[in-house]
Order: sequence, then C-alpha cells, then structure tokens
Amino acid sequence: MPDPFAHSGHTAWQPSSQVSEPAPGFFFVEGPASNWIIVRDESGFILVDSGYPGDTDFVLKSIDYAGLKPAKARAILITHGHVDHTGSAALFSRTFGTPILCSPEELAHVQGHEKHQVGLGQVVLRAWRPRVLRWMSHAIRAGALNADPATEARAWTAEQLRELPGSPEAILVAGHTPGNASIYFRGAGVIATGDSLITGHPLTRQRGPQMLHPMFHTEPGTVLSATHVLDGVEASVILPGHGPALAMPLSHALASLRA
Repeated sequence: MPDPFAHSGHTAWQPSSQVSEPAPGFFFVEGPASNWIIVRDESGFILVDSGYPGDTDFVLKSIDYAGLKPAKARAILITHGHVDHTGSAALFSRTFGTPILCSPEELAHVQGHEKHQVGLGQVVLRAWRPRVLRWMSHAIRAGALNADPATEARAWTAEQLRELPGSPEAILVAGHTPGNASIYFRGAGVIATGDSLITGHPLTRQRGPQMLHPMFHTEPGTVLSATHVLDGVEASVILPGHGPALAMPLSHALASLRA
C-alpha cells in the first residue's frame, strides 16, 4: 500500500499527481492526510473543505493547477469543524475576504466557540501503534494544535448554496460532529461526503467505503445509522474527506459500509 504521508513534504507534493477531475469541473485534491475539492463552472469556483493549516500552500497550488485564482473563490464550504477540514479557511477569510460557510449546527464549532475534536489523550493512549504515532506526528506538524478558527464563518442557507457553482445541497449527517454535513451536487451526480463516509485513512490499511475510527466521532454509536439520511441520493461519484475518489453508485457504497 502506498505510504499515506509520501507527499507530506512541500517539495514532494505535486498537484499533477494529487489532483484529479473525476467529473467535469470537479477537481478532487488528495492532501497528505485529508482531501479538499474545487468545484468550477461558468460562474466561478468554490472549495469544499481546506485541509490542515499546514496544507495551505498545497491548497493554493491546487487552485492554480485548476487555472483559477484564490482571491476569486466565491466561498469555502466546510463539511465539519475538524482542523483537518478547516485549516486554510481562516487565512482565505482574512486575506481574500472569502465567505466561509457551514451548517447552522456546526457554526459554533467552526468559529472556535465549541470543540468536538479528538482529544490528545485519546490519541496518546493508542500511540504505541506505529500508524497512530505517525498520524499524530503529522497532524502536529501540520498545525493541528494551533489552528486559527474561522471566526467569520457564517451558517449557510439552501437558497445561498443554490447560487454557488455546482448548485450544492447540504445534507446533515450528524454524529461525526453535531453539524457534520455531506454536500450533494445533484446535477452532476457527485457527492462530497466529508467524513460521513471515507475510503481510506492513515490509521488503517483498509480501502473502500468505511467509517473513521470511533475516537474521531462525537457520537460514535450513531454515525453509521446517521448515514441512512443519504439513502435515495442519486450520486455515482463519491468524493470523501479521506481516501481516494470512488466511481460507484452511492447506494452500493452505503451497502458496503453497512455490511
């Protein structure tokens, strides 16, 4: 299996190998330990999530690779407030005035008023496992312990989302965090699942539809049942927060997940 941190150095990570276009106008970016997505159409572009704080240079490179300018981003949509998804949001807000949007239920988390992140103690208890130790070391180097919250974030509305590139729709999939959401692009048959459904993670060798380790969830007992809100969503391209993209009907991925 490829080294999950093979591209963790600024000289090693290259958009030519880490950016793909699994559907027209959807640029899927695999960062060193988490993913983000660029969605482009004739009206401009948005980001879905933004990696760790230490991934900012990679985020900027990926935008340039897609032929776009960071200052022109119409919004960053945050699937949930964990630091490996909000990492560049505060910088974009300060530097470019980019609107940072999330679900109403997640707003306090994204703004830094609440904390639903895995505790350092939980990780240290498992640090005897080499994969956990390597992931923890990477997360610390990537700025997980001193990330700036996106204090100017705002709650999205359905009407506001519809006006953005790709006409995204938010689907609340609570459990991973209180306001965790997946972002559905109905017209393209694409869904950005964030951490509602992933396809890989540095803590495991497993590939394919799966859930994160329970220690990452606010309510680990509900995360699997919460995915039933995605039943009936017609998507054939799945863009997860961790792991590679999947060209698979979402219904098949969910069945595999629950099996």
